[in-house]
Amino acid sequence: METIKKIALVLVIIGALNWALVGLFELDLVATIFGSAENMIARIVYILIGICGLICIPILFDDLDKK
Repeated sequence: METIKKIALVLVIIGALNWALVGLFELDLVATIFGSAENMIARIVYILIGICGLICIPILFDDLDKK
């Protein structure tokens, strides 16, 4: 399970960097790489990053459980 959490965290970070690019430069890197935001592959990437965000929610409480 730790490996899944680490992969999810990496994808969430990638998603956050993509949103930073959107906010700063109006550049959606995922859409640029995969053709457009309406492209099925780009939509799958967006969905995977969203799911990874949900998987990372328990990371917020990991430190509380250890103390």
